[in-house]
Amino acid sequence: MPSTTIPLITRVQPLKPRGLNVLVHVDVGEPFEIMLEALERHRLGVGDALPAARRHHLLNDDADIRVRDAALNLISYRARTRAELRRRLRQKGFRPARIDPCLDRLQEKGFVDDGAVAAAFVRDRLRHRPRGRVALASELRAKGVAGELANRAIEEVFEDEETDDVDLAREVAERWVNRQPVSLLRALVSDGHDAERAKAKAKRRLVGYLNRRGFRGAAMSAGIDRAVECALERNGDPRRR
Repeated sequence: MPSTTIPLITRVQPLKPRGLNVLVHVDVGEPFEIMLEALERHRLGVGDALPAARRHHLLNDDADIRVRDAALNLISYRARTRAELRRRLRQKGFRPARIDPCLDRLQEKGFVDDGAVAAAFVRDRLRHRPRGRVALASELRAKGVAGELANRAIEEVFEDEETDDVDLAREVAERWVNRQPVSLLRALVSDGHDAERAKAKAKRRLVGYLNRRGFRGAAMSAGIDRAVECALERNGDPRRR
């Protein structure tokens, strides 16, 4: 058969399980798999010619559809920042030249919104695993959120929730106390020269805990004070046992 023969589509075979992919059979060469959406975009079916240029454009659209579907699938599980999506798509084998235009289009349509993701993340943290501004900003940077955008999201959520670092530090300290054994709480509020070492050790643990959760300065002091208050309140004054 002459090499100039233009292939014709002889069969379009749906592939399981969902039929979103099809196997295109041609009368010249091997069949190839493609997304059904790409085939429909080009209005191709059985009997249509598939010259090299048309096949090239078809496969190019197919690649765009695949990266888009992969991105939307990732978003369907949980909200992700642009940087997180880019990283996951790279892991799936897509090239940056294909990923970036896809994310641009999704961002234009509102499917990718780092500000909304940052705000939701901060709100979830405050309700379930409270953190101070320093820790929240660090976590958002790790998710690829720009510094200014992260700070704005933190500020807006703190205002909506009517809270601040001092209130959060007190809450975190109280939760910390509720998980500690009585012996440590007794040491934290103990008096006298003989108890200084144990008291210092207990306080270091508390300070380290608050520090890792992003509390500094006045918030740190408020957290320590609240921990001491709670230690005294828990089942009575531990110093009297």
